[in-house]
Amino acid sequence: MKVAFKQVDVFSALPFNGNPLAVIMDAQGLSDEQLAAIARWTQLSETTFVLPPQDAAADYRVRIFTVTGELPFAGHPTLGTAHALLEAGWPLKTPGKIVQECGVGLVEVKIGDDGALAFAAPPATLTPFSDALMGNALNSDAFDLTQTPTVVDMGIRWLLIPMSSAQAVLDVRASVADLQRLHQHAGVNGTALFGPLHAGETEQFEVRALLVENGSLTEDPVTGSANACLARYFAAQGQTHDYRARQGTALQRAGRITVQFRDEAIWIGGQAVTVIDGTIQR
Repeated sequence: MKVAFKQVDVFSALPFNGNPLAVIMDAQGLSDEQLAAIARWTQLSETTFVLPPQDAAADYRVRIFTVTGELPFAGHPTLGTAHALLEAGWPLKTPGKIVQECGVGLVEVKIGDDGALAFAAPPATLTPFSDALMGNALNSDAFDLTQTPTVVDMGIRWLLIPMSSAQAVLDVRASVADLQRLHQHAGVNGTALFGPLHAGETEQFEVRALLVENGSLTEDPVTGSANACLARYFAAQGQTHDYRARQGTALQRAGRITVQFRDEAIWIGGQAVTVIDGTIQR
């Protein structure tokens, strides 16, 4: 049986500059084992599977798989799936707004006038964290000591480490063994580094997201959940001015993320573009 399939580049308006995502447009009838096998086959950081919603308020339900397991939430899969379904003419219950059902519950996605999409950052738990391994893990001592490293739990857990500058972020050369130990100590999925760009730049922060998978260092090109956690981190400090971040520079990508604070909501947004549009055999 053939099933509609899209591969979407997220957080970029131009192909090959953002974070790719595979979207299986109808996963009804697929077993958990089949979902996992497809995700391993795509070899992308995430593959999403669209299903009918179980909550009447949702437009659809999505399951998000990495090559090693399932996630309750992730940012770029949320925007990429919404983009793929809108492009396919998916019916919405409320014009201009998408409601996604996933492992953390309902996540709202709004549609901008320019076609950009933004998801409402889920609630998060923030826990200050300190470990002497950080310097060894990153081979750097260029930390911003005015801010506190923090574990932010949003269904997926990130260790946020403030660096002194954008260049300090880009200069990091992580030690895999020490970074893996750091992640074990912190109980996180990965480390997100951030540092300020020079005044006058279009973006205000440089971001990198580092993971250790199967004993190897992996850098995520552009990470919605890490940027959502960072926005929650700033909000907890009373910093609620809108900003833009860039990610992927170290990988020769050009991911761009917008962050908007509106009343109680924090919106994490960006463009998306379909690169592959076809079918798969299931």
